[in-house]
Amino acid sequence: MFSDRLIAVDHDRYLLAGNGRPNDFTVIRTSDWINVIPVTPEGRLVFIRQYRHGTREVTVEIPGGAIDAGDADPRAAAERELLEETGFKAGKWESLGYVTPNPALQDNRCHTFLAKDAFRFAEPRFDPFERIEVVLFSPEEARDALRNGTVTHGLVLAAFGLFFAAGYRLR
Repeated sequence: MFSDRLIAVDHDRYLLAGNGRPNDFTVIRTSDWINVIPVTPEGRLVFIRQYRHGTREVTVEIPGGAIDAGDADPRAAAERELLEETGFKAGKWESLGYVTPNPALQDNRCHTFLAKDAFRFAEPRFDPFERIEVVLFSPEEARDALRNGTVTHGLVLAAFGLFFAAGYRLR
């Protein structure tokens, strides 16, 4: 087993009903995550740009992160992450649901929230290893970014899948 501050990797043995043979599986255990789709009163969407070491690229994303032990629930984590990463707060919140990022290997969920009437409240408070640029997109710019490969983060694309499934549109 391996463990650090973000993940624990376990090896499980699982007996699949019907075939009677055990199989070994690797499971990545980690906290649940959240994503936030913030929309300002003017209809602009709050995106962020940040460096991601896994791909060694600057990515275009929406605010998000891990649910910490001190968070009361996923929405509290969403409110905290939005404020920390962008300095924004929101007047109205709606849960859009969750996805399982990779159920073949991971045990966690990623919850998505729509943050309506988002407004700049304070300066962002980045984690020590974060450098984030806040970017406001018009609905057309957001739609283009989702379509043309500017946004490549799978969980961000899944968040917008939940957004569209809930009946929302980028106007």
